[in-house]
Amino acid sequence: MNVIDTRVANIHELKLEHATKGDKFESQSVRIGPLLGAKDLGYSYDVVPPGKTSCPFHSHRGEEEMFFIVQGEGLLRYGSETRKIRAGDVICCPTGGPETAHQIINDSEAPLAYLSVSTMLPAEVCEYPDSQKIGAFGGGLRHMTHTTHDQDYWTGEV
Repeated sequence: MNVIDTRVANIHELKLEHATKGDKFESQSVRIGPLLGAKDLGYSYDVVPPGKTSCPFHSHRGEEEMFFIVQGEGLLRYGSETRKIRAGDVICCPTGGPETAHQIINDSEAPLAYLSVSTMLPAEVCEYPDSQKIGAFGGGLRHMTHTTHDQDYWTGEV
């Protein structure tokens, strides 16, 4: 049960939803922002089991993200670098292209938990360097395409 007291939620009392995709992706998470009535920032809490990651390596063109590692340790892929992270670390992921792409991986033997905070915009474009995809999101539109599916601006117009 999600326990909310006006604008306050305790991460230890939130009901987490389990998600898994293939052998690589798995987490238990909850989007806290909507529960608290947030308008301009998104808040989420994720718990990633050992050997897993919650999402693909990606960057944002519009939204900035921040992560706070609550429990455990793991790896942060950021651009072309990889570094160890642990409880207490604050991670800044500004907007940009592949140079700001990021992914948190639990390479430890214990759960890795983190809080994420992001700006919320009506539209967003994300890049996925590992799979060479681009996603466009906004106004009910969710479209993923491969970077090789390039179209001229005027295709189909004349």
